[in-house]
Amino acid sequence: QVQLVESGGGLVQPGGSLKLSCVASGFTFSRSWMYWFRQAPGKPLEWVSSISDGGVTVSYPDSVKGRFTASRDNAKNTLYLQMNSLKFDDTAIYYCAKDTRGEARGQGTQVTVSS
Repeated sequence: QVQLVESGGGLVQPGGSLKLSCVASGFTFSRSWMYWFRQAPGKPLEWVSSISDGGVTVSYPDSVKGRFTASRDNAKNTLYLQMNSLKFDDTAIYYCAKDTRGEARGQGTQVTVSS
């Protein structure tokens, strides 16, 4: 079955950086568009990034554009999210998913931006 395991979260100061990873199994990763989502306390799930199966086409909402970079290594079945210039509002649980609604997602990794 589909399994997605995120890692790399943690506590970081404003302006800092983190790189998240997501290891996928149970489906053909190299043929799948992949997505990052996040959910802050008391808020709905928010789309963060989309990346095409080959990694050529990548999209972001305005809230993270220019600060976050999604990438993938199909040989390792791994999705990445490089997050720079982190802000307090970036605090959330971050999930990778294989569908556009984020329903098929992993358990998430906590990112906390705090001074």
